[in-house]
Amino acid sequence: MLELDLQLESQMPAPSEAEFRQWCELALRQRTADSELTIRLVDEPEGRELNHTWRHKDYATNVLSFPADVPDELLDIPLLGDLVICVPVVEREAAEQGKALDAHWAHLVIHGCLHLLGYDHIDDDEAEEMEALERTLLAELGHPDPYADDETDSSPTDTTKDSE
Repeated sequence: MLELDLQLESQMPAPSEAEFRQWCELALRQRTADSELTIRLVDEPEGRELNHTWRHKDYATNVLSFPADVPDELLDIPLLGDLVICVPVVEREAAEQGKALDAHWAHLVIHGCLHLLGYDHIDDDEAEEMEALERTLLAELGHPDPYADDETDSSPTDTTKDSE
């Protein structure tokens, strides 16, 4: 079972709680235990502040993942962590990259959840594993490969690989 705390701090339109739940459950289905996580939707000032504080990068990024860092033996709850998603960045990226907005939202939520599970993209092997899983999960939703243009275009507009 998934316990999802959705915090709406942005005034911009966003997907429904049911959509967030669907994307999280899909990304987390490999996890047999219950899961508890927070998704906080923010505007650029908060997104920039958090990215600067935690990653020392002075801009708002699309999604930040904050895995819970609590030893299992000390806490008997299924806390995975928090995702912070910057709504204006998601909308801008989707438009700039010619991606359907719902597909980009699904990708970023799945990407963030995989980070909470310990997946990463620091080295090429880890990136290939994570991206392959993202492609598979998004295909199940009927969405195209979010990295298709990355292989032919080295444009820096896609910050998904920069997400944490």
